[in-house]
Amino acid sequence: MSLIRIISFILILFSYQSLVSQVGGENVFNFLNLSTSSRQIALGGEVLTLRDDVNQSIWNPSTININLHKQLAVNYTNFIAGISIGSVSYAYEIDRRVGVLQANIQYLNYGTLIESDENGLEIGTFNASDFALSVGYAYNFPKTNFYIGSNLRFITSSISNFTSTGFSLDFGVSYFSEFKPYSFTLVVRNLGTQIQPFEFEKEEIPLKISLGIDYKLEHVPLKWYLTLDNLQQWDISEPNPSKSETDFEGNITEEDISFFTNAIKHFVIGAELLPEKAINLRLGYNFRRASELQLQNARTFSGISFGFGIRMNKLKFNYAFSKYHSASNASTFSLQIDLDKRRDNE
Repeated sequence: MSLIRIISFILILFSYQSLVSQVGGENVFNFLNLSTSSRQIALGGEVLTLRDDVNQSIWNPSTININLHKQLAVNYTNFIAGISIGSVSYAYEIDRRVGVLQANIQYLNYGTLIESDENGLEIGTFNASDFALSVGYAYNFPKTNFYIGSNLRFITSSISNFTSTGFSLDFGVSYFSEFKPYSFTLVVRNLGTQIQPFEFEKEEIPLKISLGIDYKLEHVPLKWYLTLDNLQQWDISEPNPSKSETDFEGNITEEDISFFTNAIKHFVIGAELLPEKAINLRLGYNFRRASELQLQNARTFSGISFGFGIRMNKLKFNYAFSKYHSASNASTFSLQIDLDKRRDNE
């Protein structure tokens, strides 16, 4: 089967769900679209073309390759409102013929929440958490620079005494060549369904289609990243309450969102200085986050993220700082360990 036929089949398979899918707040298991890698977060949170980071396989399985063999990564985010997010990723080459498998565990802990009755009286506390386990695999088409990969994921979520389970699939197609300064990829994430709903009605899983591109400058140690996000749905804009207007009669006029404003919210950009050195710096900007979390007549710097990476022999430490609001931010820490003894003498 040719590459064109495979890509066409994937797009046709997803076409129905793409038309009816929603973005954020209207689905179940939305934690699947929260990045846990500090390198990815520092570059804007949606980068898809990192081939030397075992964490990337969670978002784009077509980046799984032989160089990730025995790479272990542990990530932790001190998120807003006492929420903690973490993940563990590991890749292993079965043999030269089969290739590399990648496994990942991702969790989100909402902490202890106050439970109240219908009258608002506190009657105790409860816990809530999300968990996902995924396994991924990629295949390089012979004598080409094209790669295709897939993740199979089991998901569970609990809120007090209520539990929901489900599964999802990710598909990615990438073009990468060591002799080209650029690469690009198309990724379809979270195609799946609830197996067990919280109560009676099943909810949609947050399908996402994204296009990622990177470009390395020839004479400057700088690499650019661009992601076109949420391609499955054109209108992803939500009016910002801080930009609404109220007249003397109490009538509220919501923010008028233009064509350009909605279009730019699909873009996420990032830049990495000295990407192949022992120490590198990263900066990212998420246009949608910046717009929807903006406050009127105040600088919140939401949408901006930055970080750095330090490589020490077989260890890589990465840090990311992301701004969500003038009163809240998040720090993400990642440690990547190379356990492959074959690279000791390289």
